[in-house]
Amino acid sequence: MTTGTIKKVVSERGFGFISGEDGKEYFFHRDGLTSSLDFNRLAGGEKVEFEIEQSPKGARAKNVAASA
Repeated sequence: MTTGTIKKVVSERGFGFISGEDGKEYFFHRDGLTSSLDFNRLAGGEKVEFEIEQSPKGARAKNVAASA
């Protein structure tokens, strides 16, 4: 698992970006969140942990969960 912080949420489009502690930025889609996070309540700044998967457009976050 990788950790990071929600950087930006584009609520009307259903996605956002996570700033990883590894210095990289990761795209995430609302379908990639676990039940511990409510996409509609994300504002940015939340600490999260996630897995990284490769997509045709590059690395993206999946199984994004609230960090303890």
